[in-house]
Amino acid sequence: METGLSAETLNRWRLLLGASADEALSETGNYDPQHFEYQELDGLLGYLYDREYGAEQGYRDKQGGRGDSQLTVPTWLSEVRKLFPKETVEILEKQALDRYGLNELLTDKTVLESMQPNMNLLKNILQFKGRMKGEVIASAKDIVRQVVEEVRRKLESDTVANISGKRNRYASGNVRSLRNLNMRKTIARNLKNYDRERRRFVVDRLYFDGRIQAYNKWHVIIAVDQSGSMLDSVIYSSVMASIFYRLNTLKTSLFVFDTQVVDLSGRLEDPVDVLMSVQLGGGTHIAKALRYGETLIENPGRTLFILVSDLVEGYVATPMYQAGKSILDAGGRLLILTALDFEGHTVHDERAARTFADLGAEVAAITPNALAEWIGKIVN
Repeated sequence: METGLSAETLNRWRLLLGASADEALSETGNYDPQHFEYQELDGLLGYLYDREYGAEQGYRDKQGGRGDSQLTVPTWLSEVRKLFPKETVEILEKQALDRYGLNELLTDKTVLESMQPNMNLLKNILQFKGRMKGEVIASAKDIVRQVVEEVRRKLESDTVANISGKRNRYASGNVRSLRNLNMRKTIARNLKNYDRERRRFVVDRLYFDGRIQAYNKWHVIIAVDQSGSMLDSVIYSSVMASIFYRLNTLKTSLFVFDTQVVDLSGRLEDPVDVLMSVQLGGGTHIAKALRYGETLIENPGRTLFILVSDLVEGYVATPMYQAGKSILDAGGRLLILTALDFEGHTVHDERAARTFADLGAEVAAITPNALAEWIGKIVN
């Protein structure tokens, strides 16, 4: 078999197709397996992708005796970082963890600290943190903190702008606009300037309302399904809850659930602490979560109950609907998020979603920014 392809092009095809393509490419006459130009790159890719053809063949040292390299996960990662661009390294790391289960990337402190902090690494840490011990846990927390802080910074300014627009009639403000003018206070404080002879009211100072109403706050209750399929939503729910917690205009409660409920409201100051407390997986008892959340409601008319779940109830569904209806009948707002992330992909129980919507709940898959807008429209 002959082709018009150059030796360089054939070498690239060989790198793409793997060692199994040697024989076919050799028939072209322009490719010699003994002079394959990308041995080092091929070895690093083979260390990972040869696992498709058998358990941990590694560096192709079983492919015709080409090498006796004793690659380990740490040395593999170190070499990958040297030879591939950052974007490719992130893809390789992701597949090493998600597809091939190279958990050494997360259980070796040195390797873990050499990895690029990003959302994918954060998700893998949360999934495998139960296997971490000692110094590895401390390193993992540092990575989680870096990623979470980056996410929080991106979301916080828009969230504050959307929600903190409520005027406070009991505090003076610096925003001097007609909308914020406190007419009653302005008149009362300037009565002393009334000119009886000319029958004129002289105003020497205007008084404006503050932007945040601290009394009778809106209560945001966030219940998060911690099943594995909800991982992205768990992360964004925790970050958003920590942002809400810092706003004077809101009272925020957060709890996660499977078949049990764990209230994390006391940890909202540190979203890293919240995330490291999450135990992914297990069953799902949504009715129990809704009933627990209902006990936190003090003023239904000023309560926003947010259920983050795929609505796959592990028990009889009727009590779940009854619990949701009880919240709505009392006057609370119930928002069910089948996903809270920036991807928008969701797999959920569509029948359950329609039933909740028929009861009067709002059901959606939205971004964190859209959640802040929704809350802002209600509280303002």
